[in-house]
Amino acid sequence: MSQELLAGLIRLHILHHAAQEEIFGLGIIEELRRHGYELSPGTLYPMLHKMEERGYLVSRERRKGKQARRVYRATAAGRRALAQAKVKVKELFAELFEHET
Repeated sequence: MSQELLAGLIRLHILHHAAQEEIFGLGIIEELRRHGYELSPGTLYPMLHKMEERGYLVSRERRKGKQARRVYRATAAGRRALAQAKVKVKELFAELFEHET
């Protein structure tokens, strides 16, 4: 399947989880794997950075002892974009499966 076509779905999946709780790279890679997406850190991290640049995510460093992890949350703009995308996904889903029995 074309990675180009899946990229938008992956971004929506990331935004969905980031709207629910803080996410981090390895955790979201594992979550996406559960849904059949195979992403490497070299694919995911640029995607997260771009989503942050565009204002959909905000990140911070979370420390646990000496270990540090960058975590991401959806911003208000990210939540609005997700709400708008849900409407479009619902319309597309209905159209894609309209004539299937």
